Amino acid sequence: MEDFAYPRPQLVRADWTCLNGSWDFSYDDQRRYRGPKDEIAWERTIKVPFPPEAVASGIGDTGFHSVCWYRRVISLATRGPRTLLHFGAVDYAATVWVNGELVARHEGGHTPFYADITAALLPGEEQVIVVRAEDDPADLAKPRGKQDWQLDPHSIWYPRTTGIWQTVWLEPVGATYIKSLRWTPIFEGFEIGCEILAAGDITSGLTVEVKLSHGSKLLADDVYLLVGQEANRKIALSDPGIDDSRNELLWSPERPILLDAELTLRCGDVELDRVRSYTALRSVSVNRDRFMLNGRPYHLRLVLDQGYWPDTIMTAPSDDALRRDVELAKAMGFNGVRKHQKIEDPRYLYWADRLGLLVWEEMPSCYAFSPLAVTRMVREWTEAIERDYSHPCIIVWVAFNESWGVPNLTATQAHRNAVEALYHMTRVLDATRPVIGNDGWEASATDLLGIHDYDADPQRIAARYELTDPVTTLFDRRRPGGRILTLDGFPHRGQPIILTEFGGIAFDPSAPAHHTWGYSRANTAEAFEQAYRALLNVVSELPMFSGFCYTQFADTFQEANGLLNADRSPKIPIERIHAATRNLPL
Repeated sequence: MEDFAYPRPQLVRADWTCLNGSWDFSYDDQRRYRGPKDEIAWERTIKVPFPPEAVASGIGDTGFHSVCWYRRVISLATRGPRTLLHFGAVDYAATVWVNGELVARHEGGHTPFYADITAALLPGEEQVIVVRAEDDPADLAKPRGKQDWQLDPHSIWYPRTTGIWQTVWLEPVGATYIKSLRWTPIFEGFEIGCEILAAGDITSGLTVEVKLSHGSKLLADDVYLLVGQEANRKIALSDPGIDDSRNELLWSPERPILLDAELTLRCGDVELDRVRSYTALRSVSVNRDRFMLNGRPYHLRLVLDQGYWPDTIMTAPSDDALRRDVELAKAMGFNGVRKHQKIEDPRYLYWADRLGLLVWEEMPSCYAFSPLAVTRMVREWTEAIERDYSHPCIIVWVAFNESWGVPNLTATQAHRNAVEALYHMTRVLDATRPVIGNDGWEASATDLLGIHDYDADPQRIAARYELTDPVTTLFDRRRPGGRILTLDGFPHRGQPIILTEFGGIAFDPSAPAHHTWGYSRANTAEAFEQAYRALLNVVSELPMFSGFCYTQFADTFQEANGLLNADRSPKIPIERIHAATRNLPL
């Protein structure tokens, strides 16, 4: 990235060192090297955090490479009692050495990890970091999302992302420090749950001071004793008891009110650690057939967003680019995004929190079913939920998409068990948000029923979903996409119904039609706008739906069905997209 924002926005320390930039790099297709003591041929340099497939990395090699190595010599002029080395994400399995000492192993291409490297540091300033990343391009039993297993991207799959693709950074901390922080809004009691976990040298008598404020107004200033490594408390806010006053503190896309937090860890009068954070007071839930935000029905206007860029692939070009994507989604009239098949960079979630955009977080799919695939999904999904639990923008967790990785849901009990298990596990890890077991069709355990329907004819869409008895007519007789909507034994129980994929109108006059993908096609800007407006006019007015998600935000490689071009320029004037999304006259 050209601008280096603090990569962990809800647990911020003042002192940190970004290690993005030039690293030594080498492919290891023959798997010749076992560790940094081998004579690795450092033949190239790479610009971290861009993956080697990306043009911005300086390499731009989209071929099959299952192992690659990184090396960076750093100057550590000052250090704390402990030094932590952080990786935002390395795809897929990472092994890390510092000065030849093994400090970390991690598996999972979308989630962060860190190592306390204090014991591996040498006297003096110069330290050497070496990373081995293994990412078999043919392995379909790992969570890979939209990364293609064929050499060239085909259909709706895209170039692979190998190795380091999010920020690498160093952080000095004290001998005892705050390891993690978890916020839980409790709307009904007008409270904020706060869970703090300390690490390092744990002694008796540790306390943590928690300050919450809204602007210049101090809301809470409390001191809690840690029991062992943790403190777990509810912070009661003054509840005005009437909506007009309550809304001054409630977070929503229309009013994204954040509460600033400062936490100080102490032993007696000695300050051990100090971090900044933020949280918000809001609730998401389901009431009969409606999605609820802050106790009121809320109509979801989402756009499917895959989080890819032409020259940087899954890594954003900059922090400003992440902010701009949030701003563009709102400018086009949407109140949320469905982040599709990607665990997005925490900086995107920060801007969604701050600017007010709802986010559905979706687990990237495996494409082969096996105990290994399920084990990998459970581990990485658990880490993703732990990382992102405290972000107020996240309103729904999605475990599976369109039966990917579980293709025989109608016939194979093990596949059904996997979906139900991930659903219930997610509900255990987070009881505050709705969960979708399998989005699109063949639903079983789920709090929301998502339907994918790419019929390009608005009249047929209207006829299909303007039903007086959807249970009998839609769920038992009609099959959008040729799939049953609910599995046997899981009839529709009145959950909210959301059209979670539709549209997909391709429009790219600069490329031949056979080089682009779309579910339907427009040949002119006028035809594109007319088709989009006609679909949104129908979908917005159907009382069956508690919301919709249009495909998609921006063109993504060969998929030309975005409202924006791949460079984020609008295909038609953005105010016209906004009017059509909101079903407003021009």
